[in-house]
Amino acid sequence: MKKTTYALAIAALFASCASTLAEDTKIGLLMDITGPIASFIPPLQNAANLAVKQVNEQGGLLDGQAIAVFGDTTGSSQGAVDAAGKLINIENVPIIMGALMSGTTIASAEAAAIPAGVVQVSPTATSPAMTDIKDNDLLYRIVPSDNFQGKVLAKMVLDEGLKKVAVTYVNNDYGVGIGGTFVEAYKALGGEVVAEVKHEEKKNSYRSELATLSKAGGDALVVIAYAGDSGSKIVKQSLEGGLFTRFIGTDGLRDEALIADIGAEGLATSFFSAPTSPADNPSQAKLHELYNAEFKEGADKPFVDQTYDATFLTLLAVEQAGSADRAKMAEALRAVASAPGEKVGPGEWEKAKALIKEGKDIDYDGAGGAYDFDENGDVAGYIGKFVVDGDKYKQIAIFE
Repeated sequence: MKKTTYALAIAALFASCASTLAEDTKIGLLMDITGPIASFIPPLQNAANLAVKQVNEQGGLLDGQAIAVFGDTTGSSQGAVDAAGKLINIENVPIIMGALMSGTTIASAEAAAIPAGVVQVSPTATSPAMTDIKDNDLLYRIVPSDNFQGKVLAKMVLDEGLKKVAVTYVNNDYGVGIGGTFVEAYKALGGEVVAEVKHEEKKNSYRSELATLSKAGGDALVVIAYAGDSGSKIVKQSLEGGLFTRFIGTDGLRDEALIADIGAEGLATSFFSAPTSPADNPSQAKLHELYNAEFKEGADKPFVDQTYDATFLTLLAVEQAGSADRAKMAEALRAVASAPGEKVGPGEWEKAKALIKEGKDIDYDGAGGAYDFDENGDVAGYIGKFVVDGDKYKQIAIFE
């Protein structure tokens, strides 16, 4: 009798432990931790971790805690598929924040997330190719497509009085997408592209491509690439060879690694475009206050706002769904991100959780702005113009 009672007690204890463990919910955070944008990543990991920490300090997720599970794409398509597959099949996450690069986001979505019915929310992927993917309403992003950024960049260039430019863009989803849009928009506005070269990643020398570009003349060189890969090499080799002295870049080049590699003096006349937040956004000010209090610095780094917002949105979606049921995530995500609803901002998890429990609609307006998804999971947005200021970038204008 005693043995039976003891056995029942042990079984009850294990059942209790299993129940407790089951209450915690894992959230997939798919990032390009290594690879060409590795220098961007530490502040973005901090942003994601801050969102998870706030949730756990303000009532938790569902009936337990939120558990952040990171996956590293290694900045490659196959790495993205492998990392996403692990998050989905081993970690059993109900939703994924990420990836960051367009190529890794598309690869992980098409080969892993979409077949498994898992919602993916990228904070930074901008390739126009994402818009038309047959994704069963599973793929979202909270930055505008490069179709928008390319047009804005064309206007920026002409506003600077640059009527003739040479263009080189990396041969991947990101580079081809924004490069093609920029060239088309720039020509339509009256600009002349004197030379256009699509280049490959991971080469040691781009001097032959630069020779072709420089022979055609041009007031500046537009470089659409990642600073951690071809971008920085192209700028450096251009300066070393006396081929170009003024450069125009997009968000992939707006990397402090470029300043560290080239120096502020070599970039004094250059400027860069990147997705940004609306001017005088109280939600951004609030996030930066919270972020700086937690990490002491870094809130002004590229894509901190968007990474925090995308992570917070995935957590809100799970809470709204009322479970970790993957089939409920898309509807829940749209519900918490879009009007109508009571406004919720960064750090306001306790408020959001209470409203959801009461059955009230919420509308998250984040540090990066409002996120009203269209039928393709795209959003409108803002593009900032940045210049080098010492060892950092300074925003000098916003386009919408």
